[in-house]
Amino acid sequence: MNNNEKKALLSFLTIYVGSALLLIGILLSVYYKNEVQSLEASCTMELKNASMQIKNDILNAHMHHKNFVPKKLEKNNINYAIFDKDKSPIYSYLQEEKLVEFNEDFYGKDKYHFYMESLNEKDIPIKYIVTQTTQGVQSKENLKIYIIIAFFLSAVFVGFIAFFLARILLKPVREKVVQLDNFIKDSAHELNTPISVLMTSVSMLKKGKNSEKMLKYILSSSKQISQIYNDIHFSAFSSIDESHIENFNLASLVNESVEYFNDISITKNIKINSDVERCLVKMDKTKAQKIVNNLISNSIKYSNPNSIVNVSVKNSVLSVQDFGIGISKKDQEEIFKRYKRGVNNEGGFGIGLDIVKRICKDYNLKLSLESKIDEGSTFKIDFSKLNC
Repeated sequence: MNNNEKKALLSFLTIYVGSALLLIGILLSVYYKNEVQSLEASCTMELKNASMQIKNDILNAHMHHKNFVPKKLEKNNINYAIFDKDKSPIYSYLQEEKLVEFNEDFYGKDKYHFYMESLNEKDIPIKYIVTQTTQGVQSKENLKIYIIIAFFLSAVFVGFIAFFLARILLKPVREKVVQLDNFIKDSAHELNTPISVLMTSVSMLKKGKNSEKMLKYILSSSKQISQIYNDIHFSAFSSIDESHIENFNLASLVNESVEYFNDISITKNIKINSDVERCLVKMDKTKAQKIVNNLISNSIKYSNPNSIVNVSVKNSVLSVQDFGIGISKKDQEEIFKRYKRGVNNEGGFGIGLDIVKRICKDYNLKLSLESKIDEGSTFKIDFSKLNC
């Protein structure tokens, strides 16, 4: 993974994880506030019930002319105290009694919650009943811990999902980058051969050696460079939807291509045979030329030296046959994809057959391939749908 990919991955993870955690944080914050309100309401209810129980016990004792005897409540988490009208304690087993405030009904302070119940009976010296508990604060602290744990686990989960998604999203980009890198390398390699031959031929021509042969090599190399440039230009800059429809004889076009590539095939001593019959078609002539040229060029590249290539047009079917290295069954499924190559040590850089397939698909032409390893390949295209 290069630096640009790492930066892209880091940016994606930062934005994705950051936004996801922000949303989770907001949701957990809202949940926490609602739970705190629920806990405080529950705490208030418990303290109020405890205060009412104490108040009833005081009133019952007064009605039966008995002294109220304070005792601990059944719930161990609730303490209480009773005060007279002067706010002096009559009985108390509160923790932190100094935190008691007589001007509020329910409040929280430090780690305690307090509830104040007033008793307005003239004959009873008890004026205030204060209940106290730590349960609410403890529940609140536990809730904070749960929220933190939930946020941490969510962060880990979101981070894992984000990384997994990023790898999935970057995979095709990475493949494209690798393909383009290979394309550039293969293009340089593909251009290197005809350029080297061209420079060598020019040098030999200057010395006056084998002028006729050197001129053939110069012509062959120039045509190879032209073919490579045309393929790259068409693949990169031409839209498959742009067409100039016209009527023409496919046989004449094939003969022109055969004549053109005979000058290229000379470097491998390959002879191109043509057997064509008149076939009038209606389509973009430039695209038809691309189909024929790329099939012939492909056959030359993957043919063995000192072999032949047969090109024919019979019953509106274009056939290009070579006796070269052949294509395996597995590679036959991939060979028409862009930047896919049959054998890495052979020529080409994987756009010729892609162009052929794109044009055939655009015109709904049937494209077929028959091939065997070490025996050769035959490409066929049926132009009968375009006859005019």
